[in-house]
Order: sequence, then C-alpha cells, then structure tokens
Amino acid sequence: MPEQADGIRKSKFGKTTLSDPNMSMTSPVDEDDLCLRHSSASANGSGPSEPNRSSGEESPMMMSPWNQTFNFDKSPSTPDDDKIVPPHSLIGSLTREEGHIYSLAAWNDLLYTGSDSKNIRVWKNLKEYTGFKSNSGLVKAIVISGQKIYTGHQDGRIRVWKASLNNPGVHKRAGTLPTLKEILKSSIKPSNYIDVKRKRYLWIKHSDALSCLSLNEEQGLLYSASWDKTFKVWRTSDYKCLESVQAHDDAVNSVVSSTGDTVFTGSADGTVKVWKRERVKKGTKHTLSQTLLQQVTAVTALAINNPASVLYCGSSDGLVNFWGLEKNLAHGGALKGHKLAVLCLEATGNLVFSGSADKTICVWRRDSHIHTCLSVLTGHTGPVKCLAAEKDQKVKNEQRWKLYSGSLDKSVKVWSVSEYAQIGSTQQNQHQAVGCESESSPSGGSCSSGSNYGRY
Repeated sequence: MPEQADGIRKSKFGKTTLSDPNMSMTSPVDEDDLCLRHSSASANGSGPSEPNRSSGEESPMMMSPWNQTFNFDKSPSTPDDDKIVPPHSLIGSLTREEGHIYSLAAWNDLLYTGSDSKNIRVWKNLKEYTGFKSNSGLVKAIVISGQKIYTGHQDGRIRVWKASLNNPGVHKRAGTLPTLKEILKSSIKPSNYIDVKRKRYLWIKHSDALSCLSLNEEQGLLYSASWDKTFKVWRTSDYKCLESVQAHDDAVNSVVSSTGDTVFTGSADGTVKVWKRERVKKGTKHTLSQTLLQQVTAVTALAINNPASVLYCGSSDGLVNFWGLEKNLAHGGALKGHKLAVLCLEATGNLVFSGSADKTICVWRRDSHIHTCLSVLTGHTGPVKCLAAEKDQKVKNEQRWKLYSGSLDKSVKVWSVSEYAQIGSTQQNQHQAVGCESESSPSGGSCSSGSNYGRY
C-alpha cells in the first residue's frame, strides 16, 4: 500500500479506465485550456444511488469511466417547499466516479469542485453545468474573486481561470502563478534561489504541494500555503509574487487572511501563528506577532467567521479550538465533537461546520461565547475533506444555509441547514462544547486520520 503525496494511503492496483468522450480542446496550445462540454448524462435519477466504491478500488490518478450517470440521494422532503424541509436535511449527492474530492468553492449558485483527477467540475442546481481541465493533477484548493477562479495544485502552482463573457460555460486559463515572465526575470539573479532538500528553487516557487489559498480582496492579495513550510503573497492585479515567508517547522496546512492587516497560519508542527502585514515599497512585509497554539498534534484547518470575530482551528486530535478576535485573541475554549482528525472547517453567520476523518460533519451554533452542537450530519462513507456554505436565497423567512461537503468517498453532498433550528429537532446532540476552561494545548496521542506526517 504506497503512500501518496497527499498522505492518504491508496492501492497501487487500479482498473483500466476510459478517456472522456465529452472532452474537447478549446485551444491547441496548452492542455490547461482543456474544457469539458455539458454532460449528456441525466441528472434526475429517481432511484437510490449506487454505493460508493472504496478508494482502493481503482487508481486515483487515472480517469474513471465518464459515462457514469449522476446519483442523487434525495431527502424525503421536497427542497422547493421551504416549509416542509427539515432543519438539517440532505438535499442531494453529486457523484462523478473520477476521484476523491479535495476542494470546493460556492459562488452565485455555482459549485466548483476539485478532485485528484485533472478536472474542475462546475455544478448548478444539483446538475453538472460545465467544467475545465488542468494538466497538473490533484486540485488542492479553489477560491473565487469575481470572474476569476484560482486553483491550487499538487505541483505547487496556482492556475487562474476566467469564464467566457459570451459563453459562461467555457472557462479558459488566464495565467499560472508564478508567471513565466517572473520566472525568467528571477532566474537571472543567483540570490533569488534557495536550497531545499539539496535542490535549488526560485523563492517565488513553492517547492512542494500547495495546501490552501486565501483571498484578501480588499487589499488585492492572494495567499498560498504549502507543504514546503512557507506561505507566499501574490498581487492579484498582475500575479506578481510579493513575498515568501518561512513560516513553520513543518508543512503549512492552512492560511487565512483576516480583515485589516492580520494573517493566520496553521501547521503540522502543531502551531497557530499570527502575522502582521505592512505595506512596503516593493510589496508587503509580514512579521510574526504571536503564537496562539503550540501542541503535539498537527493543526489541520483554520477558519474565520463573517464578520471577523472568531478564529477557529481544527487539529488531528479531533478538537476545534477558538479565539475571540475582538477580545485580543483570548482563547475561548475547544469544541469536542469528533472521534478522529478535523480535516476542514467552514464558518458563516453564527454557524460553524467541522468535517472530520470520522466521516461526519458537526454543526455548531455560536451564541456570544457559547457554542452548541445543533446536529451531526452523517451519510459520507469516507473522510470529509472540504466544506463550503452559502446563504439559501430561496428561503426568506429564516436563516437557512446550503452546505456542501466533499469527501474521499468521491462524492459531494448538499445539505440544507437552519441556523435557528430547535436543538431537540436535530438528528443528534450528544456532542457538547468543552467549556472556556478547557485546555488550549491538547495533549498528544490523538486518533490518526490516515494522513502522513500531519499533512492535509
């Protein structure tokens, strides 16, 4: 059983798979410009979905058959009738047998999904809308700013995509970070090279897999973090790399840029660090302000709610620690709801969602400094790797959210979650928040999620 670069153990034996008959070349120049046509498969399957296959059943680096139909596990309720949708219910399940889901982004009723195939799929109204393809393989992160879609990849690079104004279903690559111009310009000076594991790299390049992306649209900055222990700062106007920060002693698993001049990073070295940004003539300068957490277990995910008042941190011991941004980063406690590692976090409104290697999603509601577990969402047959949420605009009489969860079971599930649901009406509520007196530095000996060296 070999270990892949992403740390998930997978079988080396895989079935022979077919190429995509729907794949068409929009430009003969670069494979990054490959675009997927609209799927001809039916999206209205009424029967129960087929069971998900295990990750070892076929090689994740190969394409799976493209003539698969999409399976939707509908809840007994009718989503169009807001009054009869349960407070926390499954709306549907998007399944395309082409690999584990590693990244999600929701924007304007569109859902972008990235997997360990080379494809970024775009979904609309629980149906496949379009898609596009990169030649870089595994898609580790997706963030969206207006008409630009940024994707972070296993090869350490960032791709920038734009949807066509004439045909929104067609996406073309607008750039790759770092740009060829910047690479050529930097390669002239020997001082621009750094030594990493006996190899020389330009400082503007990540020397290992990219783990996450974070946008600061107000400042026009894009942050990328990597297993190479650094985070880098990019200017979105011209894609120039402004700064590279040697941030941690191990892989950086998460970076989030808050309002103002604060940036947070979490690492496999067990620390959460706070950085302060300054604007300088050549770009930016980030200085370490403080270390919020220092523990044995790896920090796997970070999230900040909107408005920015609380920072949440998930780790491989299954805990979610949190700090009050408006209270001088005072530690507020830890949420204990998972048996295995927390792999992803999403915070929106007064809700916090935590996805775990235990295949569940905990829904937490924040009331001041108190967090209550409203529900535990179950249904995935593999670790929950990524989450995205957006306000359900169809519901006018209550705060209801659409939650998307991507899993290593190769599916994306869509949930309807009510912010003000009665606790008694939820599926489960046995998981409680550890009080404010809980330890801020959980001890080691945590449950293993199957990831290698704390890299996620």
